[in-house]
Amino acid sequence: MILQNWWYTTLMGIKDPIQPPLKGDIKTDVLVVGGGAAGLAAAMALREKGRRVVLLERNIVGGSSTGKSAGFLTQDSELELLQLMRRFGVEGAKALWEAPTQGIEAMVSTIRKYGISCDLRKQDSLFLGNNRSGWKDVQEEAEARKLLGFPYALYDSRKLPTVLGSINYAGGVRYPGTYAINPLLYAQGVKRVLIDQGVEIHEASEVTGIKDHTAFTHLGSVTADEIIFCSDKLKCSVTRYCLNTYHAQTFLAISEPLEDKDIASFFPEEPFQCWDSDLVYTYYRLTGDGRLLVGGGSALTTFSKKDVTTPRVINGVIKRFKRKFPFLEHVEFIQYWPGRIDTTRDLLPTVLRDEKSPWVHYVLGCVGLPWATFCGNFAAIHVTGHENCDDMDYYRYFSIDRGFLIPLWAAKIVGKQAVFSLNNAWSKYYQKDQQETLPDDLRI
Repeated sequence: MILQNWWYTTLMGIKDPIQPPLKGDIKTDVLVVGGGAAGLAAAMALREKGRRVVLLERNIVGGSSTGKSAGFLTQDSELELLQLMRRFGVEGAKALWEAPTQGIEAMVSTIRKYGISCDLRKQDSLFLGNNRSGWKDVQEEAEARKLLGFPYALYDSRKLPTVLGSINYAGGVRYPGTYAINPLLYAQGVKRVLIDQGVEIHEASEVTGIKDHTAFTHLGSVTADEIIFCSDKLKCSVTRYCLNTYHAQTFLAISEPLEDKDIASFFPEEPFQCWDSDLVYTYYRLTGDGRLLVGGGSALTTFSKKDVTTPRVINGVIKRFKRKFPFLEHVEFIQYWPGRIDTTRDLLPTVLRDEKSPWVHYVLGCVGLPWATFCGNFAAIHVTGHENCDDMDYYRYFSIDRGFLIPLWAAKIVGKQAVFSLNNAWSKYYQKDQQETLPDDLRI
């Protein structure tokens, strides 16, 4: 396999040029820092409100976490619906589930409205259980969906092979309303739309510091009434909030195109986007040209400080995947790439206005493109005024000082890696923020 991001490969032949880096000093109404899903959503919302917008991206637009992702447009990121119910009760879970649902709708609407060519695929989601404990997870997820009135279909180990070509799962729960895209082509497509709408975009323009209303790059500066940071992997030289995120490592690989008979065996009815119940889960889907996209990681490298660039981890993921689907043993994977996903301590995003500099806003740790899109749009709406907004509860859910098992100061003792990995596990399986409205039979 070649160490190369497949999505970058698909940019070959695209005529749109890279936007030149910022040179000189400029002024605008709002500066958006970061050209991933969150930053693009923020810029779109601001332009719709008639604001002058400048967007700075240190890579190419979509070139970081967004353009290295698997392109799943699903509400699930790291927390399933049942886990949200355990933490926040029925109403809280419903409100939080609505956030990425709105993110999905916004992305799909943008793609269709502007005719963005990014391999948009309507693919139902299929959450799969490994072993007996996984089957319990799947059943409880189905019960949570039933309680909230969300559509779903539950498959036990006997019925599952009618929709997925494997007898090696204990069961699965399927739900509709989800999609898949080529995330880098999506980001570059939105970039073209924003430029056409008058947004000034500068790629290869990393923000190195901020003072008052001015953000500085190596070659220039932007002075703005409001500044929204939607960038991942922020440096501590830029903001103290760099301490509030960590960067979990994952890996993806893309195959050669599958033969029609293999696709028919793999998905007897229609293609799904799938992931399993393991803590470090394996996920996979088909692209529009019939390639197999497989991702995952290992317990040893997910929170490792050092980047792994050898194919060792992804080869292990592929090997385990092929055990589930022996008839795909002959399929060759041609490219693989690692990525770092920003996450908070409890796997939910953080959105805030800086108390010391209230004109500076932050969108941090968004795991999943729909969550990022919602949060970028949410931040932009509240920059332009929230007098008529009825969504202020999201500031509480996404507060930077919400409840965590282990505080940040503990990182000085046990290390940031341990603080985030332990908090992540706690939030996923044990944390309970609100219990009043959760039925007894669904308490964990």
